[in-house]
Amino acid sequence: MAKLLGARAVQTVVSAVPLLLRFPVKRFWVDYDRAADVLYISFRRPQKSTEIRATDEGLLLRYNGKELVGITVLEASTHKPGLPGPQAEPAVAGGPRRRPARKKT
Repeated sequence: MAKLLGARAVQTVVSAVPLLLRFPVKRFWVDYDRAADVLYISFRRPQKSTEIRATDEGLLLRYNGKELVGITVLEASTHKPGLPGPQAEPAVAGGPRRRPARKKT
């Protein structure tokens, strides 16, 4: 059975409210795997992602077509507040990362 939240935990949740209200969607799900230190944020259930883009900041951006359907935060406990950079390297869902093809000159 889950432990009841203490006053400190409640204050942590309350302090996150302004950030949560700025999310671009009204409904989302958050799961944290403490053993793996991975945070999963889903904007749609089920996600059914068709493409994953990995960022240098340890994020996996999950897309279904052009729609962002989820974000996975690797080593979540080490992340600092702030926004990551816009660069993301595409990867095939469930497979190795792909690099964009170079144009021949």
